[in-house]
Amino acid sequence: MPLSPLIRLHPDDDVLIARAQLVGGSSADGIAVRGLVPAGHKVAVRDIAAGAPVRRYNQVIGFASRPIAAGEHVHTHNLAMGDFERDYAFGSDLKPPPAPREAHFMGLRRADGRVATRNYIGILSSVNCSATAAHAIADHFSRRSNPDALAAFPHVDGVVALTHGTGCGMDTQGLGMRLLERTLAGYATHANFWGVLVVGLGCEANQLNAWLAHSSLREGETLRVFNIQDTGGTRRTVEHGIRLVEGMLPQANAVRREPVPAAHITVGLQCGGSDGYSGISANPALGAAVDLVVAHGGTAILSETPEIYGAEHLLTRRAATREVGEKLVERVRWWEHYTRINEGEMNNNPSPGNKAGGLTTILEKSLGAVAKGGTTNLQAVYEYAEPVRAHGFVYMDTPGYDPVSATGQVAGGANLICFTTGRGSAYGCAPSPSLKLATNSALWQRQEEDMDINCGEIIDGTCDVAAMGQRIFELMLRTASGEATKSEQHGYGQNEFVPWQIGAVM
Repeated sequence: MPLSPLIRLHPDDDVLIARAQLVGGSSADGIAVRGLVPAGHKVAVRDIAAGAPVRRYNQVIGFASRPIAAGEHVHTHNLAMGDFERDYAFGSDLKPPPAPREAHFMGLRRADGRVATRNYIGILSSVNCSATAAHAIADHFSRRSNPDALAAFPHVDGVVALTHGTGCGMDTQGLGMRLLERTLAGYATHANFWGVLVVGLGCEANQLNAWLAHSSLREGETLRVFNIQDTGGTRRTVEHGIRLVEGMLPQANAVRREPVPAAHITVGLQCGGSDGYSGISANPALGAAVDLVVAHGGTAILSETPEIYGAEHLLTRRAATREVGEKLVERVRWWEHYTRINEGEMNNNPSPGNKAGGLTTILEKSLGAVAKGGTTNLQAVYEYAEPVRAHGFVYMDTPGYDPVSATGQVAGGANLICFTTGRGSAYGCAPSPSLKLATNSALWQRQEEDMDINCGEIIDGTCDVAAMGQRIFELMLRTASGEATKSEQHGYGQNEFVPWQIGAVM
């Protein structure tokens, strides 16, 4: 039986989604199409009066900015944001925990009991001023520029430099400094690093001794810190760093993979370059995989607060306690204030690429984005880069900008990232491998070298959401066991370390 040219998500929806481009004068599912409707975009099911709410997923995605006729393309020219009440109904959709399941992957068990999916040595910078030295240390061990540097250490995945553009010109007691300190501490202690060097300049606002004290960290065999000014300049600093890494490599190489329960997976959930299919294919399929992760005792972190805006009521209904739900709402209110004082608005998102792909308002984008979180109860809400202690489905407050968001998740402990995309994002995330999930088959065919799995099969009618979720979960296990992702094959990961920079730059 041929597939319908339109996708109906709920019987009460005002719009349907085009599987392929529709042209004016044609008929689709009994609807006379008026004008061109691109693939992934919306077409009106019925006449909609100006000012009336428009529903997709049986949820409000905006309001008609002018009368819309049945069969007409619904997008930015006739659909706009508007205020409406959300019923948070804290905990009203709680469900019993899923039946426990057991699976294993080949992980790297650390001395403290944590389990890694990769085995790197990391070079972090305390400030932008030490970034060049940090990269020079890592470059000495690059398999591309120095193929023999790690030849004797096949069980070390690499030496990577993760640097940033901040660390000074900021209030040493402010929120921005606290976020940076927390992020660096999360990376310095991440299970996927056997050891870490942190290179400073010496006179920056982010003083290494203060950072160690505030983070309750101490130097040891797996954490070394030093400043360019104390070491005697850039050349000596690089030479010193190389010697320290050379001392770490034999011990890092001694680690071996062993079978460990899937409960040790902590996956960060991301979507970037979203399109009109994201909320139909890749996001709900990833949500089905998340439900499997949770059933196996693992943890999944949903984030990107500006991209759950307008859909947060779907999460508060799943909050394990009222306090968890209220903390999520408080973070949403913070974002409303934050964008307002910066003369912006929450609907500055979606991006131009999102709109070209069929998304019109942040409400529509958010309703698709929350599908990544599956269906289990929301166990906890964390602020940016806080250590994630809870198991199950949790939330971390981050910006929607993917490198910043994923950086916070990895700092919180994510040892794997799953990233859905409809437009074709190119992204990696050292030290945690990143899987890319294509929302449509046209993207898969065009950019397969960057995509790890094609969720467009759901749109094509050759696979359903549950089966795709199982495939994603199995790919997670193989990736956690050491199978290289497409982004790792291309060398992505070092430039995508982007701590959230907030506050005045002085």
